[in-house]
Amino acid sequence: MNETLKGLVAGAAGATALNAVTYLDMAVRARPASTAGEDSVAKLAELAHVPLGDEDSAGNRKSGLGPLLGYATSTAAAVAYTVAGGHRLPTATSTAALTVLGMLASSGPMTALHVTDPRTWKAADWVSDLIPHLAYGWVTAVTLRALR
Repeated sequence: MNETLKGLVAGAAGATALNAVTYLDMAVRARPASTAGEDSVAKLAELAHVPLGDEDSAGNRKSGLGPLLGYATSTAAAVAYTVAGGHRLPTATSTAALTVLGMLASSGPMTALHVTDPRTWKAADWVSDLIPHLAYGWVTAVTLRALR
């Protein structure tokens, strides 16, 4: 299996873990879903001058494209990490690196799009972002190790 395919498989596994932990957090704390993905889609569509349709259609498109943007980010980060050779590092090192990479790959563009501003986050916000990304990093690293 080539490095790109390994990264895609591991990134998809990591994204699944991230989403599962996020949904568990929503259930436990009874918190609403984040709109960051949908807001990012809206900003990107606006910047690209791509109409999303009438209000209902636009809402539905954003609801579908927001999570897909998350999957694309997760798999792209894992592919980049794998192609760069990071998958050869110890699992703990890969977990840390992939956790940070995942957080940067998601929050960086959203910050640039003015969807979020990490400088204004409270400690609870950082923990809410860190824990699912830690699950992403660990599952991605373990999957990459299994694919070696």
